[in-house]
Amino acid sequence: MTKQSTERIMMVRPAHFGFNAETAANNSFQKKEDLGSINEVAMKAREEFDAFVSTLEANGVEVIVFEDTIAPKTPDAVFPNNWISFHEHGSLITYPMYAASRREERREDIVNYFMTNYVVESHQRMETTEEDLRFLEGTGSLILDRVNKIAYACRSERTDEDLFKKWCEHIDYKGIVFDAVDQNGQAVYHTNVIMCVGTDFVVLCTESLQNASQKELLLDTISASGKELIEINLDQVNSFAGNMLEVRNKTGALYLVLSERAIQSLDAEQVETLESYLTLLPVSIPTIETLGGGSARCMMAEVFLTKKEPIEL
Repeated sequence: MTKQSTERIMMVRPAHFGFNAETAANNSFQKKEDLGSINEVAMKAREEFDAFVSTLEANGVEVIVFEDTIAPKTPDAVFPNNWISFHEHGSLITYPMYAASRREERREDIVNYFMTNYVVESHQRMETTEEDLRFLEGTGSLILDRVNKIAYACRSERTDEDLFKKWCEHIDYKGIVFDAVDQNGQAVYHTNVIMCVGTDFVVLCTESLQNASQKELLLDTISASGKELIEINLDQVNSFAGNMLEVRNKTGALYLVLSERAIQSLDAEQVETLESYLTLLPVSIPTIETLGGGSARCMMAEVFLTKKEPIEL
């Protein structure tokens, strides 16, 4: 039976984390603040990362950690969900990235690790469309209702509608594409900053939806999926309240991983509704959020592949 969430997460421990001016061109969540020297910022990011991993593991979630490369330097390597995704039935997909500086994050050694240790039936390489300036940034662009096989995506420079449709055809999902804007009326760069799908609920910033027919389709689709809609506003989006991920531990207990900043932005009713379904698991990642413009969800790539059985000699 297909599950919405997994107990196995892949993460990349950053070596050279820092503010990336190239990605800031269309990521309004990035803030160029003085948080210390280059080395101090990188150290803070590693400390936040290590504490994050420890929190997951302490709650029974398996974490596969890869060290970032010393060279090339990849300031956003801590956000691997944009370049790779793993799916049931053995599908591994790598994605085209908007920023040239982020394309170096795609690593064959990581792909080969999963090819060697997990059952991978297919590897779809979508990154060839970078030459045509067409992008689809993994589960930043794609929000997945895995049980009902529905993919949600908001159009942006980083989310090409035609590539989204091809992805849906390949993985056999129904695609719902829409437009969403931030407080400045600019296109939301990644769907996962305004939307999160759990087993029993959907978190969505309906305030970001300006097209009435698109909004109606979204709400009707969510209602038909049987999940409860939990609305957040744009102020909460700016605190990364949409950038959350449901995970499960080895015993099947469900958690919603989100940042301290995100949980502090939620009101009592939103917290109560979420806690009726699962346990909230906040992590403190202020350096990564401020300079990187991404939060807890962006740091985790869900692994839905099946482990290979060891060969008996």
